[in-house]
Amino acid sequence: MVSPAQFLGFLLLCVSDVIPESSGQITVTQTPNMRSANLGETVTIYCKTSSSVSGSGRVYLQWYQQKRGQGPKPIIKFASTLLPGVSARFSGSGSGTDFTLTIRDVETDDAADYYCQQSYGNPLPQCSGPIQKPPIAG
Repeated sequence: MVSPAQFLGFLLLCVSDVIPESSGQITVTQTPNMRSANLGETVTIYCKTSSSVSGSGRVYLQWYQQKRGQGPKPIIKFASTLLPGVSARFSGSGSGTDFTLTIRDVETDDAADYYCQQSYGNPLPQCSGPIQKPPIAG
């Protein structure tokens, strides 16, 4: 029998592809490495950049959601601006080098990979993520 509690899992990948700070690049790291949540819970994902990603009055930090078998979907731009069609249960915040993605009232449909990405200091944005759904606990 399947338990009514569904889970989200967060698995950190992609970090080894980040270019070192010594080359003048901005790196990003995302925590926690693993996270699960019951339906209705609030989940917070943290993202830290090695240098500020702010400039010209903007914060160049994006969050993406990628569901299995689909391409990445942008959900938040400029650290806190929710994109059209994204549930208001999602919110982003932060400045300087510390950022968060919060998902309130977690639903089964929220199971996905979530990427933090900066686009300020690199010719090609670096990512840290994804967040994957583990098997349903029974």
